[in-house]
Amino acid sequence: MDLTPDIRFSRHTSLPQIGEAGQQKIGESHVLIVGLGGLGSPAALYLAAAGIGRLSFADFDTVEISNLQRQVAHTTGRVGQLKTESARQACLDINPDCAINTLNYALDAEELDKLIPDCTVVLDCSDNFPTRFAVNAACVAHKVPLVSGAAIRFDGQISVYDSRQDEAPCYRCLYSEGANSVDTCAQAGILGPVVGMVGCVQAIETIKLICEIGDSLAGRLVLFDGLAMEWNEIQLRRNPACPVCGS
Repeated sequence: MDLTPDIRFSRHTSLPQIGEAGQQKIGESHVLIVGLGGLGSPAALYLAAAGIGRLSFADFDTVEISNLQRQVAHTTGRVGQLKTESARQACLDINPDCAINTLNYALDAEELDKLIPDCTVVLDCSDNFPTRFAVNAACVAHKVPLVSGAAIRFDGQISVYDSRQDEAPCYRCLYSEGANSVDTCAQAGILGPVVGMVGCVQAIETIKLICEIGDSLAGRLVLFDGLAMEWNEIQLRRNPACPVCGS
């Protein structure tokens, strides 16, 4: 008998909240990660290591030298490769049994409508509002939980938008169609470990959602201040006038 899977995930299965049943749920899940940069890199690595059965990576960028300060799924030797392919190799090095599908193009609404219904959880690790809005709309339409993260300078934020809950807000409840990022990481800078922390929290929330354990961040926005080393939380409410999830 091959006991390798039992040994690989033994630290999970020894947790009473997860156990064998939870690990089986993890192995049967399909997670989509949109963006394989600073947030998507640590999230992908930890989810592959956790035993996610299927991962889909969506990103059309290639690895650049300036990415390596924070995008830990990529290496100097893979500069110039597609980020999806680089992240796929990194994850397979950790867990070769994980099935990984790469989508090397920008996902439009039609593509998202085809892909998201087959997902257990979606992670938004992108860096622009149009992508975030499109991913959110598809997740609301198909009632698939969305784990969203963002980071700039020394600050990060994370929340879960779970449209399966009647009163839970969606991403558009917070941001209007005209929202636009003032600064990018290239302009404003970003401390590498900050995106690492946010991406790791996204991985934690994803596993919790899959195993149906603990309290998710649905209805809560967690803010991280790296300079002060403080975590703060804002309660979120559904916007009745939201064009995506409002009544």
